[in-house]
Parts: sequence; structure tokens; C-alpha cells
Amino acid sequence: MSSPSIPDSFDVAVIGGGPGGYVAAIRAAQLGLKTACIEGRGSLGGTCLNVGCIPSKAMLHASEQVAQAHHSFADWGIRLSKISVDLAQMMAKKDEVVEGLTSGIEMLLAKNKVSYIRGWASLAGPGRIRVAGLDGDNQDVSAKNIIIATGSEVTPLPGAEIDEKRIVSSTGALEFEKVPNHLIVVGAGVIGLELGSVWQRLGARVTVVEYLDRICPGLDNEIARQFRRTLEGQGLSFRLGQRVIEAKTNGQKVKLVVEPATGLAEGETSETLTADAVLVAIGRRPYTAGLGLETVGVETDQRGTIPVDGGFQTQAAGVYAIGDVIDGPMLAHKAEKEGVAVAEIIAGQAVSIDYGTVPGIIYTAPEVANIGFAEQDLKDAGVPYKVGKFPFKANSRARAMGETDGMVKVLAHKETGRLLGAHILGKDAGTLIHEVGAVMEFGGSYEDLIHIIHGHPTLNEAVKEAAMAIDKRAIHV
Repeated sequence: MSSPSIPDSFDVAVIGGGPGGYVAAIRAAQLGLKTACIEGRGSLGGTCLNVGCIPSKAMLHASEQVAQAHHSFADWGIRLSKISVDLAQMMAKKDEVVEGLTSGIEMLLAKNKVSYIRGWASLAGPGRIRVAGLDGDNQDVSAKNIIIATGSEVTPLPGAEIDEKRIVSSTGALEFEKVPNHLIVVGAGVIGLELGSVWQRLGARVTVVEYLDRICPGLDNEIARQFRRTLEGQGLSFRLGQRVIEAKTNGQKVKLVVEPATGLAEGETSETLTADAVLVAIGRRPYTAGLGLETVGVETDQRGTIPVDGGFQTQAAGVYAIGDVIDGPMLAHKAEKEGVAVAEIIAGQAVSIDYGTVPGIIYTAPEVANIGFAEQDLKDAGVPYKVGKFPFKANSRARAMGETDGMVKVLAHKETGRLLGAHILGKDAGTLIHEVGAVMEFGGSYEDLIHIIHGHPTLNEAVKEAAMAIDKRAIHV
């Protein structure tokens, strides 16, 4: 049954209202295409806004203030007689932020004349979508072009059934009613370390269990090692090279059985760890099950990833896919860029994306940010390169703020000087990395970073000095 207030035929129908989906819908409407955005969650913004990027950043900010109150304020002569945390109020503020942003996206759709259809969508053949409405009514929608932007879901851990109470995903870890005495995080990636940091600052003992022998696979090795030391200094403990066999709730506790990732040696036995809660953060997988892809002849790989060509078109004519459901890093800003690009492609415009300039950011304190190649990647590929490094302890603004952890590392081609990558561990790294990204986007060199006149005193000067260090020209170290 179709709603009388919403037309059922569109030029573009977007399945999914997350960062990729709603951005694609708005851009398509701006280009004069009659557009619908279909979302079954009940609120726009996808995982990122509702239970991911935004609420986690709100909690990271709040918990960082708590940590500073405990450890840093006294250094600046700010003395508090008692520090307490009202977790319920903190959670309420986090929810307020999320609600304000989700309602804002709905207003943006309305402003751009995008039809917002509330319901779960599945393909029902070429050009057709069946929507199971949240109000109980079904609706058939036809569209000349369909964009799949359904995002991703938590990758399950065999032997650990998530109940969002004791054994939780990132969703449950953002809804604890009290601070766990001991939180075990399974997975030393971005999500695990960010949320582990939140609860460590709020008073939990946090143990991170990781299958690999390092944290943050994909990060530059040197930065990852220094990052781990920094987190350990803050109180996080790591059990690397460990495989989780099972996690079982036992009353108010969780029993986690682990053993070496390489297997048990003769005479060894599995080890049982006990915690108040276990966060499963071993990654995410494309959310493509139940979309009816088979009705249009679209096949996925074993993970559920949808193959697309350079214009985001799937195996089916008129069906496109972007964001977490296709190859590439599962990042909101990558999905947004693809959302704009696919709308412009449908409108007949020429578009290109340089995936080499997609930044990655970990919003701990200090932050970690990277762009381009890691040093080990260049070595493995046999690319001749030069490297420059500069520590924040030698940066005047960092010293004035008491934020001296970390460094900037810049990589450039040995022969041409072209920027190949940058890696930052330090205060506001997620902001600083974009200076390098802008130069890389224009095919610039490390000399371009040097020639930019940097304000003094700023943290950005550390980026310039790292570039200068490539030729052993750094001034302040």
C-alpha cells in the first residue's frame, strides 16, 4: 500500500540513510533528480550517527575531560576538592547530541525535497523496491537508478554471543548503566581502542585481547608501537597474539577463554579471564543480507561485499553501491565522498576519487591519524622514499598545552619529492592530517609543506618541521 503523500516513482532511490546514503540523496536532488531516501532504523544517520562515530566521540570528549580533571588540572593550578561522574547525565548528553543531529539530517532532506521513506527496503526486480514500512504498511517504489548504501554490521565472534548487556558490541558499550570494574576488549583496532579508552578514563580496568602480535593493523609500524606504549602508560593492558575460544556469561561476570594464536604448545592449557563485561570489536562486515540482490542478478563475495566498477555500478544496470558495502576502508567520510560521486555520475558528470588521500583517524587522546602509504608498504613495494620525523615535545604550542606525546612522520618519494604519506600521533592529529591531504590531493611535494608559512605557535608547525627533517633541515630539534 503506497502512502498518498509520497510519490512511488523516482529518478533515484537510495537504500540506507547513513553518511553515504543521505549525502547521495541530497546531492542527487540538488542535481534536479527526483529522489527518495529509504531508511528502516527510524532515524537517519546510520550506524555512524546513531550508535557509532558520533556517540563514541561524545563519550571520548566527556571522558577526556574527566581524565584531565584527575591528572592535569592541578598542574595548571586548578584544584578541585572532589571529582565525581554522573554517568546517567553523561549518557543523556550523548543522546541529546545524537538526537539533534539525526533530526537535522531529516530537515536537510526536506529542504532539498528528498522523499524520506521510513521502512526496510529490499530489491524486488529491476527498478523496483519493496519497502516494509515502520507503520506496518508495505510500499512498492520504482526507480530508474537505485543506490545501495546500507552500511555495515558488527562481525560476530564465534563462541561469544552478543547480548548487549555483558557481552556487547560497540552499541552496548555506549549504553553501560555503570562503569565496569573490568572490561575486556576483544580486538585492538579503532573501535576497541576508542571505547576501551572511554571506560578506562571513567575508572574501568581495561584489558585488550588481540589475535595479532600488534595493535591497529594497517597503521605505520613505528607509530603503532609508540601508540601502544602511550596507551599502556594511560593504564590499558594488552594481551597480544591471543585467540578467543569462547565467552560465556556467568551471573554478573563473563568468562573469556583464550589461548595463543599460534596454538597450544605441548603441556599448555587455555587460560580463563574474568570480566564484568566483554566488548567484541573484531571489525565490521557489509550489511547486504536480505536486500534481494538476487532479484537483479547481483552477487556478493563471502563477506557480503558488493563488486562495483569504477562508476559504482554493480553487475545490474541501474543499480549502484557505495560505502561499507563495497571494497575499501569502512569510513563515514569515504562513504560521503562516494555518495556525492555516484549522484554526479548518475547525472552524467565526470567524477574521480583519489583513494590515496582518504585519511584514517583514531580519536583517542592523543589522536592518531594517517594518510597515504605506511613506511612498511613502501619498503615492501620497493619504492624509493625519504622520511622526516618531528616530536611534539619540541613543538612550542604542544609544550604550552602540556600535550607533548607523539610525533609527526612524513614520507616522500626519494627522487621526485612527491608526498607519499604522513602519520601523526598527537594532540589534534585528526585535524592536522588534512594539511598533508590537501597538498597530496594536488600532487604536491614535501617542499610544498615547507614553503607554507605556518602560524606560530601552532601544532601545525610540527608538520612543517617533519617535512624539513627529510633533508635534515628541522630547526627546533
